[in-house]
Amino acid sequence: MRKRPLILLALFMTGCSTGEIPGIQTGIDVSLTYPQYWEYNGEPVLLLGGSDEDNLFQLPHLEQQLDRLASVGGNYVRNTMSSRDSGNVWAFHQDPESGKYDLNEWNPEYWNRFQSLLELTSQREIVVQVEVWATFDFYRDNWEVNPFNPKNNLNYTEERTRLPLEVKTHPTRCDNPFFWSVPSHQNNMPLLHYQQRFVDKLLSHSLEFGNVLYCIDNETSVTSEWGKFWSDYIRKRAKERVKTVHVTEMWDPWDLNHISHRESFDHPETYSFVEISQNNHQWGENQWTNGLKQIEKLRLAGNLRPVNNVKTYGNDLGRHGGGTQNGIQSFIRSTLFGSAAVRFHRPPSGLGLGDTALAVIHDMRMATDRIDFFNARPHNDLLRNREENEAYCRAVPGKDYLVYFPGSGEVDLDISTMETGYQVAHLEMLTGQWTTIDVEDIDGAIRLRSPGQHNIFVIQNP
Repeated sequence: MRKRPLILLALFMTGCSTGEIPGIQTGIDVSLTYPQYWEYNGEPVLLLGGSDEDNLFQLPHLEQQLDRLASVGGNYVRNTMSSRDSGNVWAFHQDPESGKYDLNEWNPEYWNRFQSLLELTSQREIVVQVEVWATFDFYRDNWEVNPFNPKNNLNYTEERTRLPLEVKTHPTRCDNPFFWSVPSHQNNMPLLHYQQRFVDKLLSHSLEFGNVLYCIDNETSVTSEWGKFWSDYIRKRAKERVKTVHVTEMWDPWDLNHISHRESFDHPETYSFVEISQNNHQWGENQWTNGLKQIEKLRLAGNLRPVNNVKTYGNDLGRHGGGTQNGIQSFIRSTLFGSAAVRFHRPPSGLGLGDTALAVIHDMRMATDRIDFFNARPHNDLLRNREENEAYCRAVPGKDYLVYFPGSGEVDLDISTMETGYQVAHLEMLTGQWTTIDVEDIDGAIRLRSPGQHNIFVIQNP
């Protein structure tokens, strides 16, 4: 049975009247027992995933992709509502004669693809993080063909909406007033009408399912009013359906101490989880330290809630993330320092759902399932003679210890609080091979030696 130690909080979060005890929400929700993590159908869950595309619903071989993910214990994907890749379709009907879009008519194929994604992921209990506004679809070459561009639709003009026909700058310049339409900014009613229709259509599909998380934008640099407007709107539309949904925003700055990120961290009333993917532009121990710092910031502020990493960078073929080895390390470090959800970014910026990514997801699922993961905490303080980025520890001291080595190394693990004997299991990551090993006792500690890259040791009572 799901515990409910905070009945008043539960009543508040679900909007129930006093005296009405809420039922268990099916699907994804913030865990009442472990608020740093998610739960699914009332049980705490660690979300691990990867995919070969961001706009996953547009992928021709979608079902095979999801089957591959589920086969290794993966349960988390990203889906931008983007149409900028070859073979994609747009959300609106295109007039065959003029070639222009009618924003009052939908393209059934676009929404059928989205519906299929929701059905297939729900069947496999895979959580989908939907990004409502695909930021890069509204700039440069993508804006040239976007149906919302006045020159591409039958519904409004450049003069009526004050939308430019060309936007040649990067999204960080915020030069497209598409993202300034909300009442607190330009109050651009002709544009806002069609933006609302798009979001309403999206919600008409997604609110039928319990496996959806919502992110307003991808790497946005606009003001907080835009994200707040749409977060409030999505949550209110869900409440009208007697549903609870969870929304976040993804800010562009790579430095999580940038003040824009505080709009998510400091406003749980607007964003019920936090997205810190940009932390994965940090390499090595900096990525661990900065990620851990954000969780501690939430804890100290009394706003502890799930922290997601929907984009883990790193691929030898890409330009972000320090290559394949750092991509693997970042995924594992994010999991161990306490991220509620971790996903490999699409190639070439990330490892997607290739063989290496599949192996890491599989092995991390095995390793985290072996310990009391949700009660465990980061405990590098238990590692003696540790060098920078040499090893990382997550533990319930006296009970369970998990130590990860990114490469070769040797540390001593303090197990002095264990009152009985112990057993050490070694996982050679990327092969999935477990072995039980003997280790050297040294004054209340045991010496752990990693023979190479990506090794995990689990220490428990026998």
